[in-house]
Amino acid sequence: MRKALTLFLVSILFAGLLAGCTAPGSSSSSGDAGGGDGKKVELKVFIGQPRFKEQYETYIDQFIKKQKEEKGREVTVKLELPSVNEADQLLKTRLASGDSPDVFALHAVNDIPVYDKAGYLEDLSGEPFVENLYDTVSPAVTRDGKVLAVPLETLQWGFIYNKDIFKENGVEVPKTLTEMKAVIKTLEDKGITPFIRAYKDSYIPQLFLPLTVGALESTSNKGFIDSMNAGEGSFADLKAMFEIIDLVHAHGTDRPFEVGQDQGAAAFASGEAAMWVQGPWMAESMLATNEKFNFGVAALPINDDPNATLINLSTSTSLAVSKVSKVKDVAKDFVNYILDEQDSSAFYESLGFNPISEVHTFETYPWLEDSAKYVEDGKVYQDPLIPAAVKSASEKLLQSYYAGDSSKEDVIEGLDRAWQEYNKVNK
Repeated sequence: MRKALTLFLVSILFAGLLAGCTAPGSSSSSGDAGGGDGKKVELKVFIGQPRFKEQYETYIDQFIKKQKEEKGREVTVKLELPSVNEADQLLKTRLASGDSPDVFALHAVNDIPVYDKAGYLEDLSGEPFVENLYDTVSPAVTRDGKVLAVPLETLQWGFIYNKDIFKENGVEVPKTLTEMKAVIKTLEDKGITPFIRAYKDSYIPQLFLPLTVGALESTSNKGFIDSMNAGEGSFADLKAMFEIIDLVHAHGTDRPFEVGQDQGAAAFASGEAAMWVQGPWMAESMLATNEKFNFGVAALPINDDPNATLINLSTSTSLAVSKVSKVKDVAKDFVNYILDEQDSSAFYESLGFNPISEVHTFETYPWLEDSAKYVEDGKVYQDPLIPAAVKSASEKLLQSYYAGDSSKEDVIEGLDRAWQEYNKVNK
């Protein structure tokens, strides 16, 4: 496991190099900027979602065919699909070294401000796809009036639950922490494991951070993020977040550090537990194990205030165009094709993503019916603007906490330190 100091030094190096690596000569691709008239063009695409390899490759093949038919281009797409644990750091390293992909995935809420400030994002405001974005989605990919990415994933999430297990055992979705404890007792009394625990992929323990910060910041701890950005706050003010963290950890499946997201998805879809603190982005993996799996998405209770039991609403994975690409026109054609009027609906449906544009005609998924009701009732918060460096630090801190190697105080100190280091670099 990489040390926190190493991550800090890399983050400083990344910030410094980004500021100095935007020269035109640092592009990643070869080929004529126009790319037409039979020109051969290589387009480099970087997306940290290897579980969707088949879907992306199929859609890219369609794009290549369309480019040939409509513009006479011989396009070769070099698709890079690093693991979710490696993608963020690998992309930063590539950008800092001047080896930028032409199109790359980033988290709309967390990453667009950072990469835009560094000068790496092409302004896509004038592209055709922009007019078709839902009004509720476009703000997440817009900064200072500029649209900087095409959104892929919009998320409504909290925890997922096995509807059949709940129904068969007369269990209702809990609205408070006390009700969650009652659900756990009912399940365990009947020999049912309450939660899937899958800590091998470090991003999974980290999911508790946006869920607890978002809910508390929206209710009892308003202004927390502003105070942290000002260097005046502390996670000690959010120590209540450990209540749900500890509760889930104490009532889950065995050997969690040997189980990653894919094994967790298979176990959950096989009925090995009733709940999982995870998002609907795992739908494709779960349905691959059990195509009839009946699950729902609900808000995670974090305390006994039902007003704090809210759905996290966010736009996450989005595709940006590198400002230093030599094949910008092809890259822009690609991000526009992501929302193609004829082909985009089938593509998004195959990924299990939500409709995000007027061109999407497919019906939303049954497992989102519950979370959609939260959205309709206004029981949501926007995914909190937690710096990526803090989220990265939380992965290791929470893994260590679950393993019994760190205390609550250690986690709080580590999160505070990571935010302080972020402030030093970004002020």
